[in-house]
Amino acid sequence: MRTVIAIAALLLPLAFAADAPEIKEGLWSIHTQTIDNPGNKKMENTSTICRDHAYDKSVEAKAAAMKGCTKVSENILPGKRSVEMRCVIGATTIDTKSVVTFNSDTASHSENHSTYTPAMGGISENTMIMDQTYKGSCPAGMQPGDRTNASGQVIHSGGR
Repeated sequence: MRTVIAIAALLLPLAFAADAPEIKEGLWSIHTQTIDNPGNKKMENTSTICRDHAYDKSVEAKAAAMKGCTKVSENILPGKRSVEMRCVIGATTIDTKSVVTFNSDTASHSENHSTYTPAMGGISENTMIMDQTYKGSCPAGMQPGDRTNASGQVIHSGGR
């Protein structure tokens, strides 16, 4: 179940791209910081992803179609978008407030705060901060959707 939540958290900032400046296609670095509570468990990760406009649109569609999730509210300002989502996964309701700031077509910053009622996997609250920056062209052999993990291993998406 935590995997589903992590995927949703990663999709949300990308799904907000509709009113953002059209981003540059290519390799993007994603620096993620998470804090799980109770326990104030902190994790940090940096990865990359190869993106193009078609890939981003497919991510938007997946986020919009995520089963059990509804948009509670949305506020759109120039360069900034905030959304509140509610997802029900099994017996747990997850309320998420997300704010994405688009600094340019080459950088964005997002902050997501989620509460889990009742707790899921021992977690009742989660904060995720992501900074995404454009790095240049995707390396040879990487297609849109392909990622590299912190050790540099390429993870192929298997298509869109």
